[in-house]
Amino acid sequence: MALWQRWQGVQRALRRARLAAPPAGEALLHDEGAAHAAERAARQQAAEVARELGAAPGGGMEVFDRALKRAHRDRAAALRGAAGGADPLLASVSDRLLDRLEDCVAKFPTAVVLGGAGEYIAERLAGGRGGIERVIHIDSSPGMIELAKARRAALMSSDPSKPWPEVSYVLADEEALPLAPGSVDVIISCLGLHWANDLPGAMAQCRLALRPDGLFLAAMFGGDTLQELRIACAVAQQERQGGVSPFVSPLAQVRDAGNLLTRASLALPTVDVDNFSINYATPFDLVAHLRSMGEGAALAARRRGALTRGLAVAAAAAYGGLFPGEGGEGVAATYQVMYMTGWSPDKSQPRPAKRGSANITFEEFAAQLESHGAAGPAGAAAAAAAGGGAGERGPEGSGAV
Repeated sequence: MALWQRWQGVQRALRRARLAAPPAGEALLHDEGAAHAAERAARQQAAEVARELGAAPGGGMEVFDRALKRAHRDRAAALRGAAGGADPLLASVSDRLLDRLEDCVAKFPTAVVLGGAGEYIAERLAGGRGGIERVIHIDSSPGMIELAKARRAALMSSDPSKPWPEVSYVLADEEALPLAPGSVDVIISCLGLHWANDLPGAMAQCRLALRPDGLFLAAMFGGDTLQELRIACAVAQQERQGGVSPFVSPLAQVRDAGNLLTRASLALPTVDVDNFSINYATPFDLVAHLRSMGEGAALAARRRGALTRGLAVAAAAAYGGLFPGEGGEGVAATYQVMYMTGWSPDKSQPRPAKRGSANITFEEFAAQLESHGAAGPAGAAAAAAAGGGAGERGPEGSGAV
């Protein structure tokens, strides 16, 4: 509270300093240092308080508890290793993400696999997929690194004739990548970046590590993920405690994904979405699955002991009543997955045509469409070809959301 009161005082001081500064037209008649000294002092005080707020619990950009998330992933690695087999959701998302790699003609000799379902991605890069020869597997969880090593060793022993890329393992935080600028050809992150506190910054680091015309591929859970669980927890908490606090971590919305790619200065941004609906026998089976994936909530500002046994039972009852599974059996859960594609800028990439270079007006183009309307799709294609001089869609207009 004291920090917040100080912050409000700083804002008032800034406003007073701006009012005290001379108008722009009279600035030459005053000593510039004296006129703006108050504003500079207020700004310095604002920066100091902002740093303190960032270091305070729940302050600044600390949305997620990264240490807790590492512990979640270590536990998930142990659970996956003990259970064996493959998680159908993680396997499906990994396959669909790497399908985009198959659409590329270019080859990517050096690849980075970044956190999340990294072991699923790494094992699917065998056989020269995407022209990948070397893989750098980065994860903040020691347990996940060991799991990936064990899975790779088992797969290589089961099929020694298959060509496997060289793999090196690096224990590092996804928000502080230990990669030299322009050192890799493709970065693949499958269901990991949605836990970054500074998501735009993490994506910008990925872009800096890419060589020109390098590829960034990512899959993240979107905002509609576990919407049923959010609602059930809110209903139960309102009924039992008379208020609502978050139990499910916040996620980026689909509308934000394209902006994130653009803010990271990635060219030719593309975003598309898959929605998975999975049936569970009970809500507690859903929670067990989340734990095995390392997807438990990790809010930095969570309330200790807020989820009591009684509240959990009430939330499970609300969940079953509001969101029954297919055929009325069990419960249903939604997973929204956003697939994001972007390229490190390069001169060889398509760009918008020069402004004013079109050789046909919109009125003429509309008239051609009307005249070819009776000819069906072939006529429309001919009309489009006639207006082709208007230029290609480039990085500013190629995003599909």
